[in-house]
Amino acid sequence: MIGDYLPVLFVFIMAAGLAVLLLVLTHLVGPRVKDKVKLSPYESGVDPVAPAHTRLNIRYFIVGLVFIIFDIEIIFLYPWAVIFSDFIKRSPFILYEMLFFIAVLLFGYIYVWRKRVFEWE
Repeated sequence: MIGDYLPVLFVFIMAAGLAVLLLVLTHLVGPRVKDKVKLSPYESGVDPVAPAHTRLNIRYFIVGLVFIIFDIEIIFLYPWAVIFSDFIKRSPFILYEMLFFIAVLLFGYIYVWRKRVFEWE
C-alpha cells in the first residue's frame, strides 16, 4: 500500500530539488549590481510619487476579508449541486441542509451590510 505513494513522493522530492537547485544557481550565476536605480521601487516604469509604506484605510482589508469568506463559503455549493440529483430521490434532507446553509450566509451578509462595512466615506 505504501508503495503506491512512492511515485508521488518522488515527484515532491524532484520538485523540491529543482526549486533548491534553481535558487542556488541564481544566487551563484546571477549579476550582483546594487546601485540606487536597481534598488529603487518600480511602479510601471514611472518614478515613485509616494513612499512605498503608506497607511491604507482598514475598510479595504475588511471588504477583502468579507469577500474571501463569502467566496469560500459559496464554493461549498458546487459539490452539493453535483450530488443533489442523486440524493434528492432518497431524502429531501439534503435540500433543507443547503437552505439552512444559504440562510446562514444571508444572515451574515445582512449583518455585514447593517454594520455598514460596504459604505465608503
